[in-house]
Amino acid sequence: MKILFVYPRFSRHAEAHPELRAWVPLNEYLGSPSLGIAAMAAVTPDSFEIEFRDDRLSPADRPTDADIVAFSFFTPAASRALELAAYFRALGKQTIAGGIFPTMMPDVCEPHFDAVVVGEGEPVWAQVLSDLRSRALQRRYKAGQSQRLTDLPLPRVDLYLNKETGHFQPDDYPVQLSRGCPLTCQACVLPFSMTRSLRHFSIDHVVGQLEQLAKRGKRACLTEDTSWFPGENVKQLRLLFERIIARGAPATISYIGISMPMILASSTSMLELAKQAGVDMFYLVGGFDPVTRGAFTGKDPKSLARAHDAVKKSLDAGIEPYTSFLLGNDTDDEGTVDRMLEFAAASGITKAEFAIFTPYPGTPAWTRLEKEERIFDREWSHYNDANCVFEPRLMSADEVTRGYLRLWREFYAGKDFSTHDVAERTIQF
Repeated sequence: MKILFVYPRFSRHAEAHPELRAWVPLNEYLGSPSLGIAAMAAVTPDSFEIEFRDDRLSPADRPTDADIVAFSFFTPAASRALELAAYFRALGKQTIAGGIFPTMMPDVCEPHFDAVVVGEGEPVWAQVLSDLRSRALQRRYKAGQSQRLTDLPLPRVDLYLNKETGHFQPDDYPVQLSRGCPLTCQACVLPFSMTRSLRHFSIDHVVGQLEQLAKRGKRACLTEDTSWFPGENVKQLRLLFERIIARGAPATISYIGISMPMILASSTSMLELAKQAGVDMFYLVGGFDPVTRGAFTGKDPKSLARAHDAVKKSLDAGIEPYTSFLLGNDTDDEGTVDRMLEFAAASGITKAEFAIFTPYPGTPAWTRLEKEERIFDREWSHYNDANCVFEPRLMSADEVTRGYLRLWREFYAGKDFSTHDVAERTIQF
């Protein structure tokens, strides 16, 4: 039997707002492929033939001899996923949906697919394939317990080889350090899609992920900022950095996720260790933590000072703080844009991205704003951090959108892009 895995395309920032290309003259940042598909392919028995289509690189809606078409997608790709599912079902193919959006919105997905996997896919995949063989697919699958990470093989990144050119696309690939999160941040779905139990992959497994990318000349994105949580989490991260350094050469790391409170809580020696291991850039996420939520209100000088301290600490360690600014929090007003631009200039940030607060389905923000009847747009392709889909508290939706565009335009005005080679692979258009 044959399985076709499909990663649906989605609209990025510059597709929603083409004017961004004139203000930020960089190449389109494709973004990483789906790690979920690589993980599921790794636990698929060799008796199944596998094909992979990345809908971002070439349209996936073309005929296939596969017996089943399996999709993995998050909210911005949901509209395209439903469209592709209809195409393949019209060809007589069975379809199955998994990933963040199907996990959080199974009732929306179920009419469009023959089966929906809720939560982690590995614990139920053997049952799905067994039911497929016996022509008895269930409408919904959900694991009774979390996946033991010690039992998992390395993800099948070989799927991403372009068979025509012999090259891998794109250049950056996610490396998973853990799953789950004990926190319940307002705009994060991780504790609900991967449970509130923070589980770590072994150091050997993570190093294996890094090595298989290095052999293919690709960079690794260590995306989970949960790795910097105090206690066992940061201990695991330290062990990883020490292992990388002991190998005699730094890893080829594009960036690692972090937040301002985590930088402030990290010891100087930990940041130095990260630098030695090959971390030249932080993906500094803002808008969800108390420091960045308070820094740009104009009423919290202590948080603003801490934000400056966090950026300085990163720069002092020789790690570039590629900073993500979020506009549209309930504390943001028309003056927030000016305060963000002033902070970026004063702190020495040279690489940044700007996003609109988005209440993704299943998050606490989604639940709250739904209850308050403030969500007015349910076109899933608009849920890409580039569109305002709800009524903000202190600004109008149009004001948020104009402010978002102004941030991009004024931050990058007059910058010399000839020295921003790294930015070409990080600014997430």
